[in-house]
Amino acid sequence: MKNRASLLTEQRLAASRGLDAMSTEQVLAIMNEQDAVAVAAVAAERAAVARAVDLVVEGLRAGGRLFYVGAGTSGGLAVLDAAEVPVTYGTDPDRVQAIFAGGLDMRGQFADVSAEDSFEAGEKVIEERGTDSNDVVMGIAAGGTTPFVHGALHAANRRGAKTVFLCCVQPFPGEPNVDVIIRPLTGPEVVTGSTRLKAGTATKLVLNAITTTAMVRLGKVYDNLLVDGQVSGCSKTWDRGVRMVIDVTGAEYDVAEPQLRRADGRVKHAILMQLRRLDAAEADLLLAEHGGNLRACIGD
Repeated sequence: MKNRASLLTEQRLAASRGLDAMSTEQVLAIMNEQDAVAVAAVAAERAAVARAVDLVVEGLRAGGRLFYVGAGTSGGLAVLDAAEVPVTYGTDPDRVQAIFAGGLDMRGQFADVSAEDSFEAGEKVIEERGTDSNDVVMGIAAGGTTPFVHGALHAANRRGAKTVFLCCVQPFPGEPNVDVIIRPLTGPEVVTGSTRLKAGTATKLVLNAITTTAMVRLGKVYDNLLVDGQVSGCSKTWDRGVRMVIDVTGAEYDVAEPQLRRADGRVKHAILMQLRRLDAAEADLLLAEHGGNLRACIGD
């Protein structure tokens, strides 16, 4: 798309005219007001986000992967979300991957900004990852028109993967053909065209919603407790793990803490070992039988 002037993210925000002449508090007030716009825009797309979550859950259950594809701020937020999932939920790092146009250098800077203009490079990276019908490819482009993202989605469709497109602009000619479009219309930015602001906030909210809800659906959470994964990385997470065992089982601290040690820091195992009087190997078999779902193992 050669002329992007009509896109919402490229237009000028009337409320921030004269921004450079405002006081610090006036600038912050406008930014706070516009942040609320981003939250409302994401809420309006809840049904589309839910459809995307269902695709991700189906794919991950079948052994597939979720690929985020983006550039600039969109790509950076994708990298952040993909990096947080295995740390938070104990998943294999390959299950959620971020593909950043041009890559990142050792300082976390964008290595090759021009790469986002290559449709072919986007196609190539999806081909190289060997995507198939169990995978979900989610293209992220706040302004909607990034050729690298379009190319990746095009290749994903060709390979039979499910596809999702996240953008913050109104429908436009040539937008990618996908299974789900998530379109939080955040409008013009406080600083014209700076989509790291409202559009970036909306993008972060959507990515949080997708991966968090998918992990809940996949049994990584019991009640509202993060019971999956290891908690032995630091004292904070270890203490949290002990408290989760206490919350679910009703055990005293001096019972729950050694139980968690016997479970090698695996909260689900410790809970089952305490409630069902199992050893670690028996808890492992029970979890495998129920697809890792603690509620199903407990029977409530």
